[in-house]
Order: sequence, then C-alpha cells, then structure tokens
Amino acid sequence: MLTSIGKYSKSFFIKVLVGIIILPFIFWGMGDVFRGGNQNVLVTIDSEKISSQEFINYLNKLNISEEERKNASNSDLVEKILSDYIGRKIISLEVKDLGVKVTDKSLKKIIINDQTFFKDGKFSRTAYEKFLLESSTTATAFKKNIIRQKKKKQLLNFLSGGIRIPDFIIENEFKKENQIKEIKYIDLNNYYNNKTISQDEIKKINDNNKKNFIKIYKNLSYAELKPELLIGTNDYNEKFFEKIDKIENDILDGVNIEKIVSKNNTKLKKTGPVDKDKNNDKNIKIPQINSDLFNRIFSIKNTKVPELINIDNKYFIVEVNDLTKTNKLISDPEVQKIIKSQIQIKDKFENNTKIAKEISLGDFNLKKMQDYANKNQLQVKYLKISSLKENKIFTKSLNKRIFETKNGSISLITDSMLSKNFIIYTEKTTFKDFNKNSNDYEKYKSKARLNIANKIYGTYDTSMNIKYNVDFNNKAISRIKNSF
Repeated sequence: MLTSIGKYSKSFFIKVLVGIIILPFIFWGMGDVFRGGNQNVLVTIDSEKISSQEFINYLNKLNISEEERKNASNSDLVEKILSDYIGRKIISLEVKDLGVKVTDKSLKKIIINDQTFFKDGKFSRTAYEKFLLESSTTATAFKKNIIRQKKKKQLLNFLSGGIRIPDFIIENEFKKENQIKEIKYIDLNNYYNNKTISQDEIKKINDNNKKNFIKIYKNLSYAELKPELLIGTNDYNEKFFEKIDKIENDILDGVNIEKIVSKNNTKLKKTGPVDKDKNNDKNIKIPQINSDLFNRIFSIKNTKVPELINIDNKYFIVEVNDLTKTNKLISDPEVQKIIKSQIQIKDKFENNTKIAKEISLGDFNLKKMQDYANKNQLQVKYLKISSLKENKIFTKSLNKRIFETKNGSISLITDSMLSKNFIIYTEKTTFKDFNKNSNDYEKYKSKARLNIANKIYGTYDTSMNIKYNVDFNNKAISRIKNSF
C-alpha cells in the first residue's frame, strides 16, 4: 500500500520551491483515528517530529470532493499531500538555519498595503478584523503566516537572483508557443462514447459495488444571526462581532445549537430528511432554504456539531442533526450514469494503452493509422494549428502537447480524465519569426528565467535531501489511508 511513498519522499523541497499548489483536499471524520495525538509520530525530520494529529489537523483544513475522498485509501493521495507538507517543513527549517528575518516594519507595511483591507481607498482596521473573523483565524496566526511566506520568498530570491538569460534561450521559449503545426488526426471520442454498454455489464458492476451506490439523507438545522436580533440594531458593528465571538466560544465549549439559538433570541429552522439535491424523502424539492446555504450545511460530515458560517456577509449557525443511508436502485439514472462512465473509462484506458504501446514500439505508422480508422469507421482529418489558444477541437493544454511533437511522429494525445483522446500524426512545423523588440519579449524572458531557476532549485533540492534526514512511520500512514 505504501510503495508509492518512495516516489514522493525524495524531492520534498523542490516541490514547494517551484510553487506546487496542491489540489484542495479535505478528509472527513479523521479526528479519532489516533488516540493520544501528539504521541504518535508520523514523520521525523532530523530532530523535528510531525505527529499524526498534526498532519490530520492540516488535512482537515484542506478541501476534497466526495469522490476523491472515497478513492483516497486506494491511491497515493495521502503520500502526495504528506510530501508537500514535509517540503514546507524543510523550507521552514532551512529558513531558520540561514537566519532569514522579517522586520516588524516590513510586516506592518505588507498588511496596510493589502487592498483586501481597503475601504474608501485606504486601510481599514474594521475590514481587517472582519477578514480575520470570517477566515476563522487570529491576528497572531495571520501575521505568522505572512512572515513564513515572506521568508520563503527571500530564500527563493537568494537562490535565483542575478540570473542572466541569453537571447537564444528566450527564443527557444518563444518557439514553444509560436509555431504552426500541420497535422493529421483521428478523434477517438465518438468511438468511445458511442460504444454500446449492455444492461448485463451494468448489473454485474452494480451487484459487486452496492455499498458504493447509496443515497444519504440528512436532517439539517440552521438559524440566521441577524444584528437586530442579537444587538437590537441593523448595524454590523463591533458589538455585533463581539456577539459572534461569544457564539463561536459557545460552540467550542460544546453548547448545543438549541441553547445557543435560544439565548440569542433566534429561531431555529429544520429541513427534515433531505438528499444532496434538496429533495425530501418523498422526492419533493424543499424550497425554503437558499441553495448556497444548503450546500454548505449538507457538506458537513459530523452530526450534532454546530458550525458558524458566513454567506454573502450573513452569519448562520448550522448543524447536521442526523443522517440515514439507503441503497440506490439499479434503475436510478445516477447509478446508470456512474456505472456507464466507469465502463467507458476502463475501455478507454485499455484501448489507449494498447495504441500507446504500439506507437512506442514503432508498429503504428501512418498506414496503420489509416487502417485503424477504416476498421473502426473513423476518419483521418487534416488540421493546421496556428495558436495555442485555438480550441475548436483541442484544448490549450492539448495544443501545447501537439506543439511539442516532431515532424513525422505519431502520438496519442489525451487529457487527464480521458475525456479527449486523439491519435496525432505531425506533418509539418513552421516557426514564427522571433523579434526581441516585440512587446512579448519580457514575457518569454520571464518564462526562460523560471525554467533556469527551477534547475537551480533542483540542485539545491539535492543538497537538502542530503542535509535533512526524513524517517517515516509507515504504520501510521497506513492507518490514515484506511480511516475514511
């Protein structure tokens, strides 16, 4: 299960340095995975220890879709996020070791010049405090985060400062995006999407995966925290936010939602059993609750745990009272759609793998490409692509990959979700003229600089892997992976 950790355990530092932004992932219901929290060491970086509970707390601050969460235990998702987290830790250790500092003066300057906190063209203390409240953070924590980011930036500037970029490297960057490709291609998508899927196939998958096809009903409670009810005025003033703070403290102290609502002169509303589409157990849509508010409440995993949320500058106290699960019928359109999608992806993967293998072995030439089209009632079409932005057939990312192909080569081009699949034969490439006096010169100069900087970061990363010793608790990682 943990074989994939090796792939992500060697370059922690570089992943963070080059600005990898991890997808928003959230892990539900992990608070009780580890009893004893800090005593369970997940990773050791020299003398620095990362506890299982610390990592779980980090995970719970992130964001993930329900589907990704379900598949997390069978993927290397946890390892990827852990690797990124370790990278951030190593950077912090390196910054500390180098003695990088941020003065109080520069910190203050960063905050008061942030237009997030501007009102009427200047810094507003009220806007700043409101931001902290809505972000569920403190001024101290916010400032610490700014300091961390500033120190990292100083380290990056130190590593990549003073790089001089030759014109021929800038021209190479220009050519990557400024060319004309003449290609022949086969669109595999209609072939894949129109393949007949029998009900026997659907039934077989449904019978083997009934636990995955369930319908969840939740009983939701909510109350709007209006200023006129809390403080007797319509103003969102300091007194109102003091009330909000007290309510938040009550939640943290374990006071139930009924008591909080009662003491704040607010009426609690309840939906009754309802599914994710706002349909009740009689399949009738409930109209009384705003969709944004409903989606926020329904996404809450735990029951009987009140939460304070803000939507469009309105404050609500909300709770999931309870939930029930029922098996979906095979006739359910959603079940049919999911199973058909699974079969299609499996077919696409198997067929793409076969084609890619033949291409890599040199067995898939232009004649074979035409034969494949004829056999499967497909067409070999001609296209001239003059810009990355052209997207009538190909997306920008696919155009970029086509621009990387060589004349006379055959390639299988797909997107990450296998929703677009093409066989490409590159006939001719024409490069556009490079003009160092053009308005785009600086843009390509910056791209070239970034590429060189990344190579420098890679070298530095190697030294960091030697400098910092990282040890894993594989059993603890396994427990996290299996806790969904």
